[in-house]
Amino acid sequence: MQRMSKTLTVLGIETSCDETAAAVLRLTDGRAELVSDVIRTQLEEHAPYLGVVPEIAARAHAELADLTVKAAMHEAGISYSALDGIAATSGPGLIGGVLVGMMTGKAIAQAAGKPFIAVNHLEGHALSPRLGNDCPFPYLLLLVSGGHCQFLEVRDLGNYRRLGSTIDDAVGEAFDKTAKTLGLGFPGGPAVERLAEGGNPEAFALPRPLLNRPDLDMSFAGLKTAVARAAAEDEMNEDRMMDLCASFQTAVTDILATKAALALEAFDPGEDGTKRFVVAGGVAANKAIRAALDDVAKGAGARLIAPPLRHCTDNAAMIALAGAERLAAGLVEGEAGDLGTGARPRWPLDEAAAQSAPVYGTGRRGAKA
Repeated sequence: MQRMSKTLTVLGIETSCDETAAAVLRLTDGRAELVSDVIRTQLEEHAPYLGVVPEIAARAHAELADLTVKAAMHEAGISYSALDGIAATSGPGLIGGVLVGMMTGKAIAQAAGKPFIAVNHLEGHALSPRLGNDCPFPYLLLLVSGGHCQFLEVRDLGNYRRLGSTIDDAVGEAFDKTAKTLGLGFPGGPAVERLAEGGNPEAFALPRPLLNRPDLDMSFAGLKTAVARAAAEDEMNEDRMMDLCASFQTAVTDILATKAALALEAFDPGEDGTKRFVVAGGVAANKAIRAALDDVAKGAGARLIAPPLRHCTDNAAMIALAGAERLAAGLVEGEAGDLGTGARPRWPLDEAAAQSAPVYGTGRRGAKA
């Protein structure tokens, strides 16, 4: 795919869940320079409910979006006229928040006379390792977050093939539900990881669903249920909670590592022969999981690439990068760009696979994965 060689400066906006974020990025000959990066979290608003409440998230985005964009532009030290495009997450995600980010981006684009670029949130995660790493195409991607868990072959910008996916819960959701079961608060992933460090990973015999199947599909609902049952049947003092967290985290790690080994064995690295294995999404910040995947990559003669911890979770830098790459590749048409595009609560990266072989069904709003 041909890319334009001029330097492009793009404002990115991310509002798909519970982070309101804006960033300015410059892209020159495929190299990204992050000029500003502002993230405003909503943890305090959602903590009393032990999870993200969509209506609260949407209201918070409406209050914070303009302020966050202004902060990012001020940090970058440029005017809107200096931008080449405005990119915003346009799905998948909580529809109220997605609409806030899109409307903010579209208003700026119209006022400044710049193209609007509708970005798939999952594509942002898929490209996020290219923010600070030498990460050319193609590569094998494991996307692990609160809402998604799938293996994808990334051949080029916009060229994605789903290899396997969770058939029920995402791994990040399993972490959050485990934390909720044990009363560890929100967000659950970091809390479970902290307790797991001091626990015995063999204390509880927890299942590894689909572990021995030869394909790359995964399942975490049964594991989540087994954790809840173990917590109900055991006296959960602090030591036993640490043991249960360690046993749960090890079960998740075993599933991801086993499937990753299968995926790497089958992955075609292309002409240069270098196998690159990318892990992205919020769960990629888990140190135990990242270490296990690094061992798997080394065993397969591959290189593990992961974004900086700040860019594992939702952020606008990856949205700005995806927008800039699409603009450079000529995938944004006309002066207005994607101004007429609507928000998409469901937007799989491999849409053909999602339609022809959905992993866990479709609904009125389209294929889920």
